Amino acid sequence: MLARAGGGNDIQWCFSQVKGAVDDDVAEADIISTVEFNHSGELLATGDKGGRVVIFQQEQENKTQSHSRGEYNVYSTFQSHEPEFDYLKSLEIEEKINKIRWLPQKNAAQFLLSTNDKTIKLWKISERDKRPEGYNLKEEDGRYRDPTTVTTLRVPVFRPMDLMVEASPRRIFANAHTYHINSISINSDYETYLSADDLRINLWHLEITDRSFNIVDIKPANMEELTEVITAAEFHPNSCNTFVYSSSKGTIRLCDMRASALCDRHSKLFEEPEDPSNRSFFSEIISSISDVKFSHSGRYMMTRDYLSVKIWDLNMENRPVETYQVHEYLRSKLCSLYENDCIFDKFECCWNGSDSIVMTGSYNNFFRMFDRNTKRDITLEASRENNKPRTVLKPRKVCASGKRKKDEISVDSLDFNKKILHTAWHPKENIIAVATTNNLYIFQDKMN
Repeated sequence: MLARAGGGNDIQWCFSQVKGAVDDDVAEADIISTVEFNHSGELLATGDKGGRVVIFQQEQENKTQSHSRGEYNVYSTFQSHEPEFDYLKSLEIEEKINKIRWLPQKNAAQFLLSTNDKTIKLWKISERDKRPEGYNLKEEDGRYRDPTTVTTLRVPVFRPMDLMVEASPRRIFANAHTYHINSISINSDYETYLSADDLRINLWHLEITDRSFNIVDIKPANMEELTEVITAAEFHPNSCNTFVYSSSKGTIRLCDMRASALCDRHSKLFEEPEDPSNRSFFSEIISSISDVKFSHSGRYMMTRDYLSVKIWDLNMENRPVETYQVHEYLRSKLCSLYENDCIFDKFECCWNGSDSIVMTGSYNNFFRMFDRNTKRDITLEASRENNKPRTVLKPRKVCASGKRKKDEISVDSLDFNKKILHTAWHPKENIIAVATTNNLYIFQDKMN
């Protein structure tokens, strides 16, 4: 099992909740495409292929049940993006939500950025539990009165009403990306953010929608010379001038915006030399980085490629300080994974609140955790079979070849249609959110 951050006890992960329909027949629009906790962990947002954002709120802890943590219940649901059509290029623009990023809370309202392939929106989520009554020129049903009929003046008053949660778009950042947006990241100055597509990264101010600054452009003059694309980008959590972006060639470039306005020259290049013994037709595809995340401390960054998770020290560029194999048993299956397009799946990864454990997804609705201190790892499964609250999850094992033990699963019986691409870890507690196709599973550590 995995060591609890700061203590020697093993975490026992328990089922807490599952959200979403049980049907095997999944509508395309219901497939979850992103999962994100806010900075306090009280809110959890998901985006789906239908362009909707669903926000769950953690209920206040139940004081009578010491082992019970607050459950997450639906707080607000709204349509963030609609399908569009680009008439100039004859292209359909999907409504699918690619990324959600929360802004730190500054007042009673919450703000988040959501993006599809082309347009980023800043949403305000606010609560209303009072309504004004007693207007002079308006009836209670909203119709306007004839001013000549008003004989006395009333002072409008606020009356209590049922709680309403409203989501309203405050800013729309459009028309800045020729290619599909794959990342958005809010700067530590909380005034600016970046958005990245396949070939360019733009810097925006949260208050200014009609212009952005292009800070990275890797588009060659002749597109036939294109050898790599940008796969992910993120701002450093503490240093507002620093950001990284990863590429389909397995490299990560760290850029300093103080050096020049256009960061085409990187400050650092993180790249691991390829092991010649593992060289194959698929080497370039599986080395493509699907996600990059800075640790909360800002000292390390984690990258996810098809088969592994790597931890890099920002002070050492030539190789990662830690490498964790996620599903090495699939190396022999790359040919069939190429044929069914699974080899192009983009798995995300996340840190726990203290940067001591990392988590990422796999196939068959398995997800993996790696303890950086004890070097132990575990495979768990998101399944409705263990859906009684506080049921402890049993570790799973995959048998790559040879004789299979009783509790092991053969690599040939893995379901590649069931995959966990999106995971999120509560910033302060051992609560995790894991998205299977159209279901959101929430697990928590067992509280004795």
